[in-house]
Amino acid sequence: MIISSIDLKDGKVVQLRQGKELVLERDDPDSLIAEFDRFGEVAVIDLDAALRNAKPDGTTANTAILKSLLRRGNVRVGGGIRDAKRAKELLSLGAEKVIIGSAAFAMPDGTPGINTSFLASMAEAVGRDRIIVSVDAREGKIAVKGWTESSGIDLLDGARAVEPYCSELLFTCVEREGTMSGIDMELVKSLRDAVACRLVVAGGVSTLEEVTALERLGCDVQLGMALYTGKVDLAESFIDCLNWRKVELITVVAQSTDGEVLMVGYANREALKKTFATGKLTFWSRSRDVLWTKGETSGNTLDVVRLRADCDRDTVLATVRPKGPTCHTGAWSCFKTVNDRTYSLPYLSEIIADRFANPKPGSYTATLTPERVREKIEEEAEELTEAEGRDEVVWEAADLLYFVNVLMHREGVSWQDVLNELDRRHKK
Repeated sequence: MIISSIDLKDGKVVQLRQGKELVLERDDPDSLIAEFDRFGEVAVIDLDAALRNAKPDGTTANTAILKSLLRRGNVRVGGGIRDAKRAKELLSLGAEKVIIGSAAFAMPDGTPGINTSFLASMAEAVGRDRIIVSVDAREGKIAVKGWTESSGIDLLDGARAVEPYCSELLFTCVEREGTMSGIDMELVKSLRDAVACRLVVAGGVSTLEEVTALERLGCDVQLGMALYTGKVDLAESFIDCLNWRKVELITVVAQSTDGEVLMVGYANREALKKTFATGKLTFWSRSRDVLWTKGETSGNTLDVVRLRADCDRDTVLATVRPKGPTCHTGAWSCFKTVNDRTYSLPYLSEIIADRFANPKPGSYTATLTPERVREKIEEEAEELTEAEGRDEVVWEAADLLYFVNVLMHREGVSWQDVLNELDRRHKK
């Protein structure tokens, strides 16, 4: 599948040819990650950190942008990660994986070599499953220091040596990076045969045919220049990389943003194309042999947030926002028999937001001023601490959570923001 790349330099999104020549520059990272996240993972690279263009405190011109992007999707991050402290910090801020580059191929004294002690300490600190090692190569030798120097280490030998310390490898064909001149397929085949872990390939890929050929080799593709110049379309790539050789119809599982499974359907290529084009989840009806967009007659559509293919590429998980009940029976989900939406804290937040946006006569929520809601939180917290027995604790906790949620709404805080902070503390 495709991994979209957002390279940051001097506070801008850039694309460089062979890591040097500026080809294009943009200042819309938020809109880019919103678009890229619909189709798959996103790689965010701090080029200034990689090139050691950092301030005395270790930050770069890209630090604020980088932090803001880390929880916007399934993000992997790279650029200047040289110790476990920095890796843990990025993971705590929302990165799913960290990309280790030059530090893996330099010994403590600075001489070239496989730094297994460094890699082992990183794997112990953050977990092998969180680590990607970048085996970027020029003319078959691993390149380091922002691709400005050769380590002299053979690509295949280096890849085999670092594989025990990571969950995947990122290979960039440096001499073709940004040129869109085509990937060195024979070298990729050799590398694919040399290692068993997940392999992501970049550098020179410029056509949909190359993307699908790499997928059939068992490789994922990281794209930059080809995406920004429109040479490769993300929707077409996503669809083409699915395993149509195995199945005629792809199973699609629709899941709400709250995590509730709503329905299961089937899609052909045309259904998926329409899904991406309209943003509404569309299926292929096996009984009627026609395309059908969920909710096209009832209005109860499923608005697509993102699609993800499973490991076998024959099933797609669609994260959606339902506009009303999903099932044709009127039930909220095809796996329920009632129209009740599963109650959750995000659902409570939506109810509270609606009470303020559309106050109804007699609505208690709409009368809560910032001062009053803080008073109620203090009052309910005290009552919770004095509660005795399970039922009383449940009752008082519910009161407290309600008022906390009202305060959060007034301050523009979501439950996901709170969970993100707890996640950060857990991984710190």
